[in-house]
Amino acid sequence: MPVLYVVATPIGNLEDITLRALRVLREVKLIAAEDTRKTRRLLNAYDIKTPMTSYYEHNKLTKLEYILEYLKEGDVALVSDAGMPGISDPGYELIAAASKQNIPVVPLPGPSAITTALAVSGLPTDKFVYIGFLPNKGGARRQALKSVVAEPGTIIALEAPHRITAALTDILGVLGDRRIAVCRELTKLYEEVFRGTISEAIKHFTEPRGEFTLVIEGQVIKDKPQLTDTIERQLQQMYLAGATAKEAVAAMAGETGLKKKELYQTWLRLDKVWEREKE
Repeated sequence: MPVLYVVATPIGNLEDITLRALRVLREVKLIAAEDTRKTRRLLNAYDIKTPMTSYYEHNKLTKLEYILEYLKEGDVALVSDAGMPGISDPGYELIAAASKQNIPVVPLPGPSAITTALAVSGLPTDKFVYIGFLPNKGGARRQALKSVVAEPGTIIALEAPHRITAALTDILGVLGDRRIAVCRELTKLYEEVFRGTISEAIKHFTEPRGEFTLVIEGQVIKDKPQLTDTIERQLQQMYLAGATAKEAVAAMAGETGLKKKELYQTWLRLDKVWEREKE
């Protein structure tokens, strides 16, 4: 039975193609490509002569039946401009339709801007959420960012160069000045990975060029400060030194991060003990 191969292609450097992907691209009867011009450069680099047909955002529905009919006769490889088809690129509808018709869908893993950026970001990799391209308009973009304000995992988004400044500004306004890795032109000649805070990134990218992958720190949940025996002894020392409740509570709140109300209640509770000790 014919197979639909979902083939990952380089995100920049043409050497980042797997041997399996090259073999499949040579052997299939047809390559469905998001941009035939870009895919042609890859095929020419490896002397691959397989016929292509365009399959991109604005014709993906009209081309669906054509490719499904082709799959009755032979294998088809689906490729995007870069990376894995279907991940912020055309492919989902074709993959879903092929699956419904019980056509085998075989993935050929390879380069991905998402995992590449995450790996070099210097931010936690154990949990992350990918939110794709941020919306073009400011209101919609800020609304999308609000949905991940409380996300504890690392946040990954894609952005175009002409919107990167506005996007970073909105990220700063909604998420606060978190750590960020701004990855530009990954695996290409002018590759750059900027690591710092969001405000620092805004100052750095004054003339942005290239394709951007943003890796943003998730919400940092600080441990709630605990009232300890050490803190109680410090309060007692201040009591013995003649400090008032107000003075002691204000000083310890600033030092420990505990709430003044909790410290004041502790002071009142211990005050009775200290008074008894003086008798």
